[in-house]
Amino acid sequence: MVTANMKQLLLATNNPGKLHELLPLLAPLGIELRTPADIGLTLEVDETDDTYAGNAHRKAEAFARASGLITLADDSGLEVDALNGAPGVYSARYAGHGQTDADRRAKLIGELREVAPPRTARFRCVIAVAQPGGAVDLFEGKCEGEIVLEERGSSGFGYDPIFFMADHGGTMAELPSELKNRISHRARAAQAALPFLQQLLGRK
Repeated sequence: MVTANMKQLLLATNNPGKLHELLPLLAPLGIELRTPADIGLTLEVDETDDTYAGNAHRKAEAFARASGLITLADDSGLEVDALNGAPGVYSARYAGHGQTDADRRAKLIGELREVAPPRTARFRCVIAVAQPGGAVDLFEGKCEGEIVLEERGSSGFGYDPIFFMADHGGTMAELPSELKNRISHRARAAQAALPFLQQLLGRK
């Protein structure tokens, strides 16, 4: 087990897309941000809860216990109104286990071809911050948009190329990273968590 360090924060993911977004969002903390790979921690946590909060809590608590570090985990998903909120918490597994982001986008597009626009939807993210042997605190962010049936843009990951934001004139995958890092669901959850993290980590 790694010795607890109040000047480090473990990010409980090795997903390159999530890390690419989280690292700049948490940079204002001015502390060392670690990944499981950085500390040689291999841990798989089953995301079996039916809520984002439950899955984020489960991951953060497990990684904090295993590492001895204050840990941040998140769970997020896409909620499409025409599909009664699906894929929701199952967004990462929407096309089945082992499928790619492209497979998941293709499945969603296929299910929405007969739905007239606007195909309203939102991204939602819940961040959990776990203290080793202690409390787990939750923070939420969301952003509204609609689904388009042709992929646009090369940035981002997941459903970003088909999530259109009318106020910004493009899909999430077309937005400059500095804009996405202000308005995305993950950005808004991180913004909500930052004051708590600054206090917790002694960076007031």
